[in-house]
Amino acid sequence: MNTRRHFLRSGTALVALPFLESFGFRRFAAAAVPAAPPKRMMFLGMGFGVTKETWFPDVKQTGADFALPQGLAPLARHKKDFTLIQGLSNRYSEDAHGGSTYWLTGANPHEAGASAHNSISADQVAAAAFGKETRFASLQLNGSDKDLSGPGHGAGLSLAWDNRGKPIAGINSPLAVFNRLFSAEQVPLDQLRLRMTQKRSLLDGVLLEAQDLQRGLAKNDADKLEEYFQSIREIEQRLAKEEQWQSLPKPKAPLTQPPDARSGVEEIKLMYDLMVAAFQTDSSRVLTYRLPISNLLSSLGVKVAAHDMSHYSPGERMEASQRRDVAHSELLAGLLDKLKAVQEPDGSSLFDHCSVVFGSNLSSVHNLTNCPTFIAGGGAGIKLGQHLVATKDTPLCNVWLTLLQGSGLQVERHGDSTGPLKALIA
Repeated sequence: MNTRRHFLRSGTALVALPFLESFGFRRFAAAAVPAAPPKRMMFLGMGFGVTKETWFPDVKQTGADFALPQGLAPLARHKKDFTLIQGLSNRYSEDAHGGSTYWLTGANPHEAGASAHNSISADQVAAAAFGKETRFASLQLNGSDKDLSGPGHGAGLSLAWDNRGKPIAGINSPLAVFNRLFSAEQVPLDQLRLRMTQKRSLLDGVLLEAQDLQRGLAKNDADKLEEYFQSIREIEQRLAKEEQWQSLPKPKAPLTQPPDARSGVEEIKLMYDLMVAAFQTDSSRVLTYRLPISNLLSSLGVKVAAHDMSHYSPGERMEASQRRDVAHSELLAGLLDKLKAVQEPDGSSLFDHCSVVFGSNLSSVHNLTNCPTFIAGGGAGIKLGQHLVATKDTPLCNVWLTLLQGSGLQVERHGDSTGPLKALIA
Protein backbone atom coordinates (compact mmCIF):
# COMPACT_ATOMS: atom_id res chain seq x y z
CA MET A 1 0.00 0.00 0.00
CA ASN A 2 1.28 3.45 -0.96
CA THR A 3 0.96 5.73 2.08
CA ARG A 4 1.26 8.91 0.00
CA ARG A 5 -1.46 8.41 -2.61
CA HIS A 6 -3.82 5.59 -3.59
CA PHE A 7 -4.39 4.47 -7.16
CA LEU A 8 -6.75 2.12 -8.98
CA ARG A 9 -5.97 0.29 -12.18
CA SER A 10 -8.59 -0.04 -14.90
CA GLY A 11 -7.21 -1.91 -17.89
CA THR A 12 -4.11 0.04 -18.81
CA ALA A 13 -5.21 3.20 -17.05
CA LEU A 14 -3.75 4.33 -13.74
CA VAL A 15 -6.20 6.59 -11.92
CA ALA A 16 -5.43 8.54 -8.78
CA LEU A 17 -8.02 8.45 -6.04
CA PRO A 18 -9.01 11.52 -4.02
CA PHE A 19 -7.44 11.87 -0.60
CA LEU A 20 -9.58 9.61 1.58
CA GLU A 21 -9.17 9.41 5.34
CA SER A 22 -10.93 6.04 5.42
CA PHE A 23 -8.04 4.57 3.40
CA GLY A 24 -5.75 5.16 6.32
CA PHE A 25 -4.18 8.54 5.71
CA ARG A 26 -4.66 9.47 9.35
CA ARG A 27 -3.47 6.06 10.47
CA PHE A 28 -0.22 6.45 8.55
CA ALA A 29 0.27 10.11 9.47
CA ALA A 30 2.91 9.29 12.05
CA ALA A 31 4.88 7.18 9.56
CA ALA A 32 4.72 9.42 6.50
CA VAL A 33 3.62 12.93 5.58
CA PRO A 34 0.66 12.84 3.15
CA ALA A 35 1.22 14.21 -0.33
CA ALA A 36 0.37 17.87 -0.71
CA PRO A 37 -3.32 18.42 -1.60
CA PRO A 38 -3.88 19.35 -5.26
CA LYS A 39 -4.34 22.86 -6.62
CA ARG A 40 -7.84 23.89 -7.59
CA MET A 41 -9.43 26.89 -9.32
CA MET A 42 -12.95 28.30 -9.60
CA PHE A 43 -14.14 31.28 -11.62
CA LEU A 44 -17.43 33.00 -10.76
CA GLY A 45 -18.60 35.43 -13.43
CA MET A 46 -21.38 37.96 -12.92
CA GLY A 47 -23.06 40.01 -15.62
CA PHE A 48 -23.53 43.78 -15.79
CA GLY A 49 -20.67 44.64 -13.44
CA VAL A 50 -21.26 46.31 -10.07
CA THR A 51 -22.39 49.59 -8.54
CA LYS A 52 -19.13 51.49 -8.92
CA GLU A 53 -19.99 54.09 -6.25
CA THR A 54 -20.48 51.50 -3.51
CA TRP A 55 -18.50 48.38 -4.55
CA PHE A 56 -14.97 49.61 -5.24
CA PRO A 57 -12.78 50.70 -2.30
CA ASP A 58 -11.31 54.21 -2.29
CA VAL A 59 -8.41 54.28 -4.79
CA LYS A 60 -6.37 56.21 -2.21
CA GLN A 61 -6.63 53.30 0.26
CA THR A 62 -4.32 50.65 -1.13
CA GLY A 63 -2.51 47.78 0.56
CA ALA A 64 -3.99 46.18 3.67
CA ASP A 65 -5.37 49.41 5.16
CA PHE A 66 -8.56 49.88 3.16
CA ALA A 67 -12.18 50.25 4.19
CA LEU A 68 -14.72 47.81 2.80
CA PRO A 69 -17.46 49.69 0.95
CA GLN A 70 -21.16 48.93 1.28
CA GLY A 71 -21.24 46.38 -1.54
CA LEU A 72 -18.49 44.27 0.03
CA ALA A 73 -19.43 44.70 3.71
CA PRO A 74 -20.73 41.11 4.14
CA LEU A 75 -17.21 39.87 3.39
CA ALA A 76 -15.67 41.64 6.40
CA ARG A 77 -14.90 38.39 8.27
CA HIS A 78 -12.76 37.25 5.32
CA LYS A 79 -10.98 40.55 4.68
CA LYS A 80 -7.50 39.13 5.37
CA ASP A 81 -8.12 36.30 2.95
CA PHE A 82 -8.98 38.08 -0.30
CA THR A 83 -7.52 40.73 -2.57
CA LEU A 84 -9.35 43.32 -4.67
CA ILE A 85 -7.84 44.75 -7.84
CA GLN A 86 -8.89 47.89 -9.69
CA GLY A 87 -7.84 49.27 -13.06
CA LEU A 88 -7.91 46.05 -15.11
CA SER A 89 -9.43 45.58 -18.57
CA ASN A 90 -9.24 43.44 -21.69
CA ARG A 91 -7.38 45.41 -24.37
CA TYR A 92 -9.74 44.39 -27.17
CA SER A 93 -13.01 44.88 -25.29
CA GLU A 94 -15.34 47.00 -27.37
CA ASP A 95 -18.82 45.56 -26.88
CA ALA A 96 -20.46 46.31 -23.54
CA HIS A 97 -23.15 43.77 -24.41
CA GLY A 98 -20.51 41.14 -25.14
CA GLY A 99 -20.78 40.01 -21.55
CA SER A 100 -18.48 37.29 -20.28
CA THR A 101 -17.57 36.02 -23.75
CA TYR A 102 -14.00 37.33 -23.52
CA TRP A 103 -13.71 37.69 -19.74
CA LEU A 104 -11.40 34.68 -19.27
CA THR A 105 -9.84 34.69 -22.74
CA GLY A 106 -8.70 38.26 -23.42
CA ALA A 107 -8.95 37.44 -27.12
CA ASN A 108 -9.06 39.87 -30.03
CA PRO A 109 -12.51 39.20 -31.55
CA HIS A 110 -11.33 40.48 -34.94
CA GLU A 111 -8.07 38.57 -35.17
CA ALA A 112 -7.17 37.78 -38.80
CA GLY A 113 -10.26 39.67 -39.96
CA ALA A 114 -12.73 37.45 -38.10
CA SER A 115 -16.06 38.82 -36.88
CA ALA A 116 -16.21 36.88 -33.61
CA HIS A 117 -12.89 35.12 -32.95
CA ASN A 118 -12.18 33.75 -29.47
CA SER A 119 -9.38 31.77 -27.82
CA ILE A 120 -8.92 29.43 -24.86
CA SER A 121 -10.18 30.60 -21.46
CA ALA A 122 -7.97 30.60 -18.37
CA ASP A 123 -9.96 27.81 -16.72
CA GLN A 124 -9.32 25.48 -19.65
CA VAL A 125 -5.59 26.19 -19.54
CA ALA A 126 -5.72 25.01 -15.93
CA ALA A 127 -7.99 22.06 -16.79
CA ALA A 128 -5.47 20.72 -19.31
CA ALA A 129 -3.00 20.29 -16.44
CA PHE A 130 -5.18 19.73 -13.36
CA GLY A 131 -7.79 17.51 -15.02
CA LYS A 132 -5.59 14.54 -15.81
CA GLU A 133 -6.28 12.76 -12.49
CA THR A 134 -9.96 13.60 -12.01
CA ARG A 135 -13.15 12.17 -13.47
CA PHE A 136 -14.05 15.57 -14.89
CA ALA A 137 -11.22 17.70 -16.29
CA SER A 138 -13.46 20.71 -15.62
CA LEU A 139 -17.08 21.46 -14.85
CA GLN A 140 -19.06 24.36 -16.29
CA LEU A 141 -22.08 25.63 -14.37
CA ASN A 142 -24.65 28.19 -15.50
CA GLY A 143 -27.45 30.06 -13.82
CA SER A 144 -30.98 29.12 -14.83
CA ASP A 145 -31.92 32.45 -16.42
CA LYS A 146 -33.97 31.84 -19.56
CA ASP A 147 -31.81 34.20 -21.60
CA LEU A 148 -28.39 33.42 -20.19
CA SER A 149 -26.68 34.49 -23.42
CA GLY A 150 -28.32 37.92 -23.30
CA PRO A 151 -26.56 41.28 -22.90
CA GLY A 152 -25.43 40.54 -19.37
CA HIS A 153 -23.37 37.52 -20.34
CA GLY A 154 -22.98 37.60 -24.11
CA ALA A 155 -22.38 34.75 -26.53
CA GLY A 156 -21.25 31.34 -25.36
CA LEU A 157 -22.58 28.30 -23.56
CA SER A 158 -20.75 28.95 -20.26
CA LEU A 159 -17.68 30.94 -19.15
CA ALA A 160 -15.41 28.31 -20.74
CA TRP A 161 -13.88 28.25 -24.23
CA ASP A 162 -11.70 25.44 -25.57
CA ASN A 163 -8.28 25.69 -27.21
CA ARG A 164 -9.95 26.40 -30.57
CA GLY A 165 -11.95 29.25 -29.09
CA LYS A 166 -15.17 27.24 -29.25
CA PRO A 167 -17.78 27.48 -26.46
CA ILE A 168 -18.12 24.66 -23.92
CA ALA A 169 -21.63 23.83 -22.77
CA GLY A 170 -22.54 24.28 -19.12
CA ILE A 171 -25.11 22.77 -16.73
CA ASN A 172 -27.85 25.09 -15.49
CA SER A 173 -29.53 23.06 -12.75
CA PRO A 174 -28.21 22.13 -9.28
CA LEU A 175 -29.96 18.76 -9.55
CA ALA A 176 -28.27 18.06 -12.90
CA VAL A 177 -24.89 19.00 -11.41
CA PHE A 178 -25.51 16.67 -8.45
CA ASN A 179 -26.42 13.81 -10.78
CA ARG A 180 -23.34 14.41 -12.91
CA LEU A 181 -21.11 14.29 -9.85
CA PHE A 182 -22.65 11.61 -7.69
CA SER A 183 -25.50 9.63 -9.27
CA ALA A 184 -24.64 6.08 -10.27
CA GLU A 185 -24.77 5.16 -13.94
CA GLN A 186 -28.01 3.30 -14.63
CA VAL A 187 -26.71 1.57 -17.77
CA PRO A 188 -24.92 -1.77 -17.16
CA LEU A 189 -21.15 -1.71 -17.61
CA ASP A 190 -21.17 -4.07 -20.62
CA GLN A 191 -23.65 -1.79 -22.40
CA LEU A 192 -21.49 1.23 -21.58
CA ARG A 193 -18.50 -0.50 -23.13
CA LEU A 194 -20.52 -1.43 -26.22
CA ARG A 195 -21.68 2.16 -26.54
CA MET A 196 -18.06 3.33 -26.27
CA THR A 197 -17.00 0.87 -29.00
CA GLN A 198 -19.76 2.17 -31.27
CA LYS A 199 -18.69 5.75 -30.67
CA ARG A 200 -15.09 4.87 -31.54
CA SER A 201 -16.16 3.02 -34.68
CA LEU A 202 -18.22 5.99 -35.83
CA LEU A 203 -15.34 8.37 -35.09
CA ASP A 204 -12.88 6.20 -37.03
CA GLY A 205 -15.21 6.21 -40.05
CA VAL A 206 -15.57 9.99 -39.99
CA LEU A 207 -11.79 10.39 -39.68
CA LEU A 208 -11.11 8.15 -42.71
CA GLU A 209 -13.58 10.10 -44.86
CA ALA A 210 -12.04 13.40 -43.78
CA GLN A 211 -8.52 12.16 -44.60
CA ASP A 212 -9.68 11.15 -48.10
CA LEU A 213 -11.16 14.62 -48.56
CA GLN A 214 -7.89 16.28 -47.51
CA ARG A 215 -6.10 15.50 -50.77
CA GLY A 216 -5.87 18.42 -53.20
CA LEU A 217 -7.57 21.04 -51.03
CA ALA A 218 -6.72 24.75 -51.29
CA LYS A 219 -4.94 26.25 -48.26
CA ASN A 220 -8.02 27.89 -46.72
CA ASP A 221 -10.00 24.66 -47.00
CA ALA A 222 -7.04 22.67 -45.66
CA ASP A 223 -6.89 24.98 -42.63
CA LYS A 224 -10.60 24.47 -41.99
CA LEU A 225 -10.16 20.72 -42.26
CA GLU A 226 -7.24 20.80 -39.82
CA GLU A 227 -9.51 22.56 -37.33
CA TYR A 228 -11.97 19.73 -37.89
CA PHE A 229 -9.24 17.16 -37.22
CA GLN A 230 -8.43 18.97 -33.99
CA SER A 231 -12.05 18.67 -32.89
CA ILE A 232 -11.89 14.93 -33.61
CA ARG A 233 -8.71 14.60 -31.57
CA GLU A 234 -10.46 16.34 -28.67
CA ILE A 235 -13.37 13.91 -28.93
CA GLU A 236 -10.90 11.03 -28.85
CA GLN A 237 -9.35 12.43 -25.68
CA ARG A 238 -12.76 12.70 -24.03
CA LEU A 239 -13.59 9.12 -25.03
CA ALA A 240 -10.29 7.90 -23.58
CA LYS A 241 -11.08 9.66 -20.31
CA GLU A 242 -14.58 8.15 -20.21
CA GLU A 243 -13.07 4.71 -20.72
CA GLN A 244 -10.73 5.27 -17.77
CA TRP A 245 -13.55 6.07 -15.39
CA GLN A 246 -16.55 4.09 -16.62
CA SER A 247 -15.82 1.06 -14.38
CA LEU A 248 -15.01 3.14 -11.28
CA PRO A 249 -17.95 4.12 -9.05
CA LYS A 250 -18.65 7.77 -8.38
CA PRO A 251 -17.88 9.03 -4.87
CA LYS A 252 -20.47 9.15 -2.14
CA ALA A 253 -22.08 12.59 -2.05
CA PRO A 254 -21.07 14.69 0.98
CA LEU A 255 -24.40 16.54 0.76
CA THR A 256 -28.04 15.64 0.17
CA GLN A 257 -29.57 15.68 -3.28
CA PRO A 258 -30.81 19.21 -3.99
CA PRO A 259 -34.43 19.92 -4.85
CA ASP A 260 -35.25 20.78 -8.44
CA ALA A 261 -36.48 24.13 -9.75
CA ARG A 262 -34.68 26.52 -7.41
CA SER A 263 -33.66 29.95 -8.70
CA GLY A 264 -31.91 33.10 -7.61
CA VAL A 265 -30.34 33.17 -4.15
CA GLU A 266 -31.24 29.56 -3.31
CA GLU A 267 -29.95 28.33 -6.65
CA ILE A 268 -26.58 30.05 -6.14
CA LYS A 269 -26.28 28.62 -2.61
CA LEU A 270 -26.88 25.12 -3.97
CA MET A 271 -24.40 25.58 -6.81
CA TYR A 272 -21.75 26.86 -4.39
CA ASP A 273 -22.35 23.82 -2.15
CA LEU A 274 -21.93 21.53 -5.16
CA MET A 275 -18.72 23.27 -6.20
CA VAL A 276 -17.28 22.69 -2.73
CA ALA A 277 -18.41 19.05 -2.94
CA ALA A 278 -16.72 18.64 -6.34
CA PHE A 279 -13.43 19.83 -4.82
CA GLN A 280 -13.93 17.82 -1.61
CA THR A 281 -14.38 14.54 -3.53
CA ASP A 282 -11.68 15.44 -6.07
CA SER A 283 -14.21 14.94 -8.86
CA SER A 284 -12.84 18.04 -10.59
CA ARG A 285 -10.24 20.67 -9.81
CA VAL A 286 -11.40 23.38 -12.23
CA LEU A 287 -14.87 24.95 -12.07
CA THR A 288 -16.63 27.89 -13.69
CA TYR A 289 -20.03 29.32 -12.82
CA ARG A 290 -21.81 31.88 -14.97
CA LEU A 291 -24.03 33.38 -12.31
CA PRO A 292 -27.73 34.13 -12.89
CA ILE A 293 -28.80 37.75 -13.18
CA SER A 294 -32.54 38.08 -13.74
CA ASN A 295 -33.45 35.21 -11.41
CA LEU A 296 -31.25 36.64 -8.66
CA LEU A 297 -33.00 40.01 -8.87
CA SER A 298 -36.44 38.34 -8.83
CA SER A 299 -35.54 36.29 -5.75
CA LEU A 300 -34.55 39.53 -3.99
CA GLY A 301 -37.95 41.04 -4.76
CA VAL A 302 -36.42 43.51 -7.23
CA LYS A 303 -38.85 44.59 -9.96
CA VAL A 304 -36.25 46.30 -12.13
CA ALA A 305 -35.10 44.38 -15.23
CA ALA A 306 -31.45 43.33 -15.25
CA HIS A 307 -30.44 45.45 -18.22
CA ASP A 308 -32.29 48.48 -16.89
CA MET A 309 -30.56 48.02 -13.53
CA SER A 310 -27.16 48.12 -15.24
CA HIS A 311 -27.99 51.60 -16.63
CA TYR A 312 -28.66 52.93 -13.17
CA SER A 313 -28.92 56.45 -11.84
CA PRO A 314 -29.80 57.49 -8.26
CA GLY A 315 -33.13 55.96 -7.38
CA GLU A 316 -34.81 52.58 -7.91
CA ARG A 317 -32.30 51.27 -10.45
CA MET A 318 -29.28 52.11 -8.34
CA GLU A 319 -30.91 50.59 -5.26
CA ALA A 320 -31.53 47.40 -7.27
CA SER A 321 -27.87 47.31 -8.33
CA GLN A 322 -26.72 47.79 -4.74
CA ARG A 323 -29.00 45.04 -3.46
CA ARG A 324 -27.56 42.73 -6.11
CA ASP A 325 -24.00 43.58 -4.95
CA VAL A 326 -24.75 42.88 -1.29
CA ALA A 327 -26.48 39.59 -2.13
CA HIS A 328 -23.46 38.44 -4.14
CA SER A 329 -21.13 39.34 -1.26
CA GLU A 330 -23.27 37.48 1.27
CA LEU A 331 -23.29 34.39 -0.95
CA LEU A 332 -19.56 34.65 -1.62
CA ALA A 333 -18.83 34.94 2.12
CA GLY A 334 -20.81 31.74 2.68
CA LEU A 335 -18.82 29.97 -0.03
CA LEU A 336 -15.54 30.97 1.60
CA ASP A 337 -16.86 29.75 4.97
CA LYS A 338 -17.52 26.33 3.45
CA LEU A 339 -14.14 26.09 1.72
CA LYS A 340 -12.42 26.92 5.00
CA ALA A 341 -14.50 24.36 6.91
CA VAL A 342 -13.53 21.34 4.75
CA GLN A 343 -10.33 19.82 6.10
CA GLU A 344 -7.64 18.15 3.99
CA PRO A 345 -5.79 15.04 5.27
CA ASP A 346 -2.75 17.16 6.14
CA GLY A 347 -4.80 19.41 8.42
CA SER A 348 -5.10 22.32 5.98
CA SER A 349 -8.38 23.36 4.38
CA LEU A 350 -9.76 23.33 0.85
CA PHE A 351 -9.45 27.10 0.92
CA ASP A 352 -5.69 26.84 1.42
CA HIS A 353 -5.24 25.07 -1.91
CA CYS A 354 -7.73 26.71 -4.25
CA SER A 355 -8.07 30.01 -6.07
CA VAL A 356 -11.49 31.64 -6.03
CA VAL A 357 -12.09 34.36 -8.62
CA PHE A 358 -15.19 36.55 -8.67
CA GLY A 359 -15.68 39.33 -11.18
CA SER A 360 -17.12 40.77 -14.35
CA ASN A 361 -16.04 41.95 -17.79
CA LEU A 362 -17.15 45.53 -17.06
CA SER A 363 -17.42 47.84 -14.09
CA SER A 364 -20.91 49.30 -14.64
CA VAL A 365 -23.21 50.63 -17.37
CA HIS A 366 -21.09 50.43 -20.59
CA ASN A 367 -17.73 51.00 -18.93
CA LEU A 368 -15.38 48.23 -20.08
CA THR A 369 -12.44 49.40 -17.98
CA ASN A 370 -11.86 48.72 -14.29
CA CYS A 371 -13.25 45.18 -14.35
CA PRO A 372 -14.20 44.31 -10.75
CA THR A 373 -11.79 41.56 -9.67
CA PHE A 374 -11.90 39.63 -6.39
CA ILE A 375 -9.44 36.81 -5.65
CA ALA A 376 -9.33 34.58 -2.57
CA GLY A 377 -7.66 31.34 -1.51
CA GLY A 378 -4.12 30.08 -1.10
CA GLY A 379 -3.84 27.94 -4.22
CA ALA A 380 -1.76 30.27 -6.35
CA GLY A 381 0.61 31.80 -3.82
CA ILE A 382 -0.79 35.31 -4.16
CA LYS A 383 -0.70 38.08 -1.57
CA LEU A 384 -4.08 38.24 0.15
CA GLY A 385 -5.69 40.89 2.34
CA GLN A 386 -4.93 43.86 0.10
CA HIS A 387 -6.45 46.38 -2.28
CA LEU A 388 -4.44 46.96 -5.46
CA VAL A 389 -4.88 49.73 -8.01
CA ALA A 390 -3.17 48.65 -11.22
CA THR A 391 -1.42 51.11 -13.51
CA LYS A 392 -3.28 52.35 -16.56
CA ASP A 393 -3.86 49.82 -19.35
CA THR A 394 -2.96 46.79 -17.21
CA PRO A 395 -4.55 43.75 -18.90
CA LEU A 396 -6.99 41.66 -16.89
CA CYS A 397 -5.16 38.67 -18.40
CA ASN A 398 -2.10 39.61 -16.34
CA VAL A 399 -4.09 38.40 -13.33
CA TRP A 400 -5.05 35.14 -15.07
CA LEU A 401 -1.39 34.63 -16.02
CA THR A 402 -0.31 35.27 -12.41
CA LEU A 403 -2.81 32.71 -11.09
CA LEU A 404 -1.83 30.09 -13.65
CA GLN A 405 1.88 30.51 -13.02
CA GLY A 406 1.37 30.66 -9.26
CA SER A 407 -0.51 27.36 -9.46
CA GLY A 408 2.52 25.71 -11.01
CA LEU A 409 1.63 25.86 -14.70
CA GLN A 410 4.38 26.61 -17.22
CA VAL A 411 2.52 29.34 -19.09
CA GLU A 412 4.36 32.28 -20.67
CA ARG A 413 1.32 34.33 -21.64
CA HIS A 414 -2.45 34.24 -21.78
CA GLY A 415 -4.71 36.29 -24.03
CA ASP A 416 -3.47 39.87 -24.20
CA SER A 417 -1.26 39.56 -21.09
CA THR A 418 2.00 41.47 -20.88
CA GLY A 419 3.38 39.62 -17.86
CA PRO A 420 2.41 38.54 -14.32
CA LEU A 421 1.06 41.18 -11.94
CA LYS A 422 4.03 41.45 -9.57
CA ALA A 423 2.11 43.25 -6.83
CA LEU A 424 -0.12 40.18 -6.59
CA ILE A 425 2.68 37.71 -5.93
CA ALA A 426 3.34 36.89 -2.26
